[in-house]
Amino acid sequence: MSTFKVVVTDYEFATLAPEQEVLSQVEGVEFVAVQCRTEDEVIAAAKDADGLINQYAPITRKVIESLPNLKVVSRYGVGVNTIDIDAATEHGVMVGNVTDYCMDEVSDHAFALIMACARKVVLLNEAVKAGNWDFKVSVPIFRLRGRVLGLIGLGRIPQSLAQKAQAFGMKVVAYDPFVPADVAAGLNVELLELNDLCAQADFVSVHAPLIDATKGMIGEEQFKAMKKEAFIVNTARGPVIDEKALIAALQQGEIAGAGLDVVEEEPIQADNPLLKMDNVILNPHVAWYSEEAQLELKRKTAQNVADVLSGYYPTYLFNTKVKEKVELKQKG
Repeated sequence: MSTFKVVVTDYEFATLAPEQEVLSQVEGVEFVAVQCRTEDEVIAAAKDADGLINQYAPITRKVIESLPNLKVVSRYGVGVNTIDIDAATEHGVMVGNVTDYCMDEVSDHAFALIMACARKVVLLNEAVKAGNWDFKVSVPIFRLRGRVLGLIGLGRIPQSLAQKAQAFGMKVVAYDPFVPADVAAGLNVELLELNDLCAQADFVSVHAPLIDATKGMIGEEQFKAMKKEAFIVNTARGPVIDEKALIAALQQGEIAGAGLDVVEEEPIQADNPLLKMDNVILNPHVAWYSEEAQLELKRKTAQNVADVLSGYYPTYLFNTKVKEKVELKQKG
């Protein structure tokens, strides 16, 4: 008879073997994988679950209050916007994420989008394939060295991006009210207020997590502050940018273009005006991906659950205030 039940609420992976391998180290775990999309589906599938592994399914207050055995929710990724953190903390449920995965992948991808915007790579590719061999399609292109990269957020991924951009001779500025000035100075990054950053930057790269305070934080006011030659890149979460304001700014020529790995509604809807804009590069939320990063993500997400079921706080504990409710052992 199983001691614990762990439910994967939803997933996009071809295999869950790495998760199963990690959880097999805990005695008596029943492992169940389902594909839930709604609160009610999660509740029905996981009503007796001790742990959840989650990708996109909503882990709301209703879900948490309906799962009396629940001890831990571990999410694939850095962001935890699918989970009601307050409700989890109130009910003594650990919330885990994986804060140190895909740093290279996302920072590389953000810089790839910056380079593609700067050099008009996609536009020129499409022109050549359409039979137009003419560099003037790309006019104007500006030298990257000496240009200003503005980072919205200065956590691990944008810090990695800053180093890569600086290697190309770019000046880096950032907006992050939670990062001490001495940390930024140590990275040779100047901290600015949000609108000042938008006014100075030639490229704005978004790395803020999606929480109530950041939803729509890049909107009409920020786009009006930006240079007409500036580009915005987003490899974080779509709703951090007010998409209607972005579309308007692009249509009105307030900014030069955008490189977007994420959008407000995913998959992108067929009638979204962004799809018809030559100065917009769109990717399907892929910045996180490499074979190595995917394996690391899966194992560490499962390990958060294994830790809690083994009586330990997870290595990647997001809601640290839950320690006031539940006392477990500290690993290491």
